[in-house]
Amino acid sequence: MSAQRLDTAAPFGDGPAAVLAAIAHLGYVQIDTINVIERCHHHILFSRIPGYRRGDLAQVQSSDKSVFEYWTHALSYVPTSDLPFFVPAMKQYRETPSRWFGSVTPDEVKKMLRRLRREGPLSIRDIGDDELVDKDHPWASRKPSKRVLEMMFFQGLVTIGARQGMVKTYDLMARHFGAVPKPATERQITAYLLDRALRSQGVASLDSICHLDAPSKKAVRALIDSRVRRKLLVPVVIAGAEKVPHWAEPATLEAAASEPPALVHILSPFDPLIIQRKRLSLFFGYDHLFEAYLPAAKRKLGYFALPILMGDRVVAAFDLKTDRAAKKLLIQRATWLEDVDAEGRAAVDEALGRFEAFQLGE
Repeated sequence: MSAQRLDTAAPFGDGPAAVLAAIAHLGYVQIDTINVIERCHHHILFSRIPGYRRGDLAQVQSSDKSVFEYWTHALSYVPTSDLPFFVPAMKQYRETPSRWFGSVTPDEVKKMLRRLRREGPLSIRDIGDDELVDKDHPWASRKPSKRVLEMMFFQGLVTIGARQGMVKTYDLMARHFGAVPKPATERQITAYLLDRALRSQGVASLDSICHLDAPSKKAVRALIDSRVRRKLLVPVVIAGAEKVPHWAEPATLEAAASEPPALVHILSPFDPLIIQRKRLSLFFGYDHLFEAYLPAAKRKLGYFALPILMGDRVVAAFDLKTDRAAKKLLIQRATWLEDVDAEGRAAVDEALGRFEAFQLGE
């Protein structure tokens, strides 16, 4: 709870500086397209910054340029100070292009580079001279330029300099940042992955450190063993998962214990506390179900259920929807997992009121 900064009401303060501080502490904030309520990147930040305004994120991305978008385990906001750790992956994409972009030719890339140099930053809406093609995937675009820009993004030739909803504006990497930093070494990247997890998780396992990144596990485990020998890390045994090694820094285990926070958080299913389902189940005894892609008849919690964290317990999951025309937050389904007294339900109601105001605000 403390490592995720969910144990105090406003751990990062307010304004753009708070947004940067939150992203830097968590390591990354996932971006997602589902918009039945506010998209998850705004939601995750609101959960830790009660006075959060969407314009604060736009400022740190587009004006301050202190965060950027790239792939972690999913498309995410990442501190620009961490860019060197992603430059090697960009180089790898240039040397070995993904088969997903197999139809993109070198000539198309050169043409797009020339256009960006000539016209400045572009969104796909700014490109009106494409010859439309049939989609070959449900999430694909009929504009060939979209796939060209997406490939160039992974290759580090362009970056997303601004975003309006899910519409991205692309700019040349060097022009946006001024210069592309020197790539980190493999050893530095391994240390980065470990330190990021220890900072944002407190107690970490190999799976939680290398979430959806199995190739990094061997090097990370070797670094863990080295730090244990130097007494920089302490092995931790979790009741109920004795065969799954965990580790923490000594200072984490020596910190004074405190009472569970008397706070209620309505969390995104993509929140870093929720996204690693095995870890969530182990630490909180809660198995979250993401059912947006299931037929309605098979759903147990609802289309887009949000876990309700009260103190250090997940007490409910509410399927919520924002009716923007009527300016209301609708409860589609409420699933209570624990008996909650009148005081607790009043606290949940108050949190829902704040969440509704966030949905309908700027």
